[in-house]
Amino acid sequence: MLRKPAATAIAFFFICSLNLSLPLPAQAIDAGAIIQAAMDQWRGTTSHSIMSMTIHRPDWQRTMTMKAWTAGDTESLVRVLAPKKDAGNGTLLLDNKMWAFSPKVNRVIKIPSSMMNQSWMGSDFSNKDVARSADIIKQYVHALVDTEQSEEHKVFVIQSVPKEDAPVVWGKEVLRIREDYVLLEHTFYDQDMKPVKRIRTSTVGMMGGRMVAIEQRMVKLATPEQYTEIKLISAEFDIEIPLEMFTLSNLRNPRL
Repeated sequence: MLRKPAATAIAFFFICSLNLSLPLPAQAIDAGAIIQAAMDQWRGTTSHSIMSMTIHRPDWQRTMTMKAWTAGDTESLVRVLAPKKDAGNGTLLLDNKMWAFSPKVNRVIKIPSSMMNQSWMGSDFSNKDVARSADIIKQYVHALVDTEQSEEHKVFVIQSVPKEDAPVVWGKEVLRIREDYVLLEHTFYDQDMKPVKRIRTSTVGMMGGRMVAIEQRMVKLATPEQYTEIKLISAEFDIEIPLEMFTLSNLRNPRL
C-alpha cells in the first residue's frame, strides 16, 4: 500500500481558503503560521530529495551524498549514498523518536533525547537538524519582531522563545523567512542569549514545482572557518510514499 499525501498543511493557518503557495498579507497570519508555512514549503505533505553535504575544516574536507524521505512533520528517513565507506548509514525520525543504523556493525541504535543536538556524522548539523524535526512549532512561542526587504521580497524576522517546560537547549531562535516561505537564515542562541550557530541560505531556486533553498551553510559562530554546506540536487513533493517507509525494518535496509 502507498501513503497518500495528507490534506494540505494550510489547515494550520486557520485560513482554509488560501493556497499555501500564495504569499499571505502580514496582518492575516501570525509568526507561528509563517514558520509552519516555511516548513511545509520545504517538506510538502510528503517529499523525496537527494542532496550533498560538504563538511569543511581548515585542514580537510569531505562530501557525502544522501537521500531523504519525509511525511508530515514527524516522519523522516535519511540515507547516506556515498562515499562508499559511509554508504548505508541511516537516520529515522518517527513521532519525535530517533534511531540510527550503521551497516558496518549491522546495528540500530536509538538516539536518546539528550543526544538530539549532538553532531550528525561529524558535521555542523545536529541529529535534529538532519531529521528536519518540527519541534519548534509546538515547543516555542513565536513573535514577528521585524520585516525587512531583500531584493524583491519582504522578509519576516521571527523570534522564537521556548516554552517554560520545553525540553530544548536553546535560549531562543531567530528566523528570517521570505514572504514566499523560503527560509533565508536561522540563528540559534544559548541560554545567555549569545548566538551559537547559524544556517544561511546562499542560493534559492525552483525545484519540484516550488521555490526552495538550494544551497545552505551551517556555521558555529565561534569557529567560522569550519562549516557544513548542504546542496539540494533534486526534490519531489506531495508524492505517494509506501506506508512501510518509516520503519526500523527499512532503516536497516541499506539498499533502500
